[in-house]
Amino acid sequence: MASSADLSDVPSVDLVTEVLRRMKCSTKPDKRLILVGPPGSGKGTQSPIIKDEYCLCHLATGDMLRAAVAAKTPLGVKAKEAMDKGELVSDDLVVGIIDEAMKKPSCQKGFILDGFPRTVVQAEKLDVMLKNQGTKVDKVLNFSIDDAILEERITGRWIHPSSGRTYHTKFAPPKVQGVDDVTGEPLIQRKDDTAEVLKSRLEAFHRQTEPVIDYYSKKGMVATLPAEKPPKEVTVEVQKVLSEK
Repeated sequence: MASSADLSDVPSVDLVTEVLRRMKCSTKPDKRLILVGPPGSGKGTQSPIIKDEYCLCHLATGDMLRAAVAAKTPLGVKAKEAMDKGELVSDDLVVGIIDEAMKKPSCQKGFILDGFPRTVVQAEKLDVMLKNQGTKVDKVLNFSIDDAILEERITGRWIHPSSGRTYHTKFAPPKVQGVDDVTGEPLIQRKDDTAEVLKSRLEAFHRQTEPVIDYYSKKGMVATLPAEKPPKEVTVEVQKVLSEK
């Protein structure tokens, strides 16, 4: 806990903003959500909107693992040992790190889990852990999109490395093919955005993660979203789903 001395150094506007945020949050229903979808399906665009609207904490397992390793928590130390050996971090460890993170005050109203569970075994372990906490997952948002649309969306992305400006060969092309509008410098494609890398990531998604959607469908928790639609329309669909009782 922060002591009152710590708070005396926090600017008033930040304190007031936080108090107002907490008052707004107190009226929101608790939500425990899992976001599932292939790379490029728009989860990263929607999760901050959902997080702010429902005052949830965003638990991205990759970031949490890195944070636990950096903070040298007991679980972080174990995770680092596995990573240093080039091994995958065990499901139990990842679930333990999620369990730890969920106890933070920012997770009081619930959470968005992104990038986990990727397998049915992980989903089962997560269910057990939540049951031990006396909670459960409320909804699984399935960002459904055709592979061909994804391929067009992702492999068309080009970036100007020094400014971060992004272009798309079809949806937002540069004035001159292959060069930045402002500097005239060459554009590059991130290695994750190439057709070969996308193909292997999609194969892994279909093989490992689609069974997770079936697992939660049997429990009646899955809401399928039309992720090929423009982001604003997907946001409207998400809000519809989350406002259902």
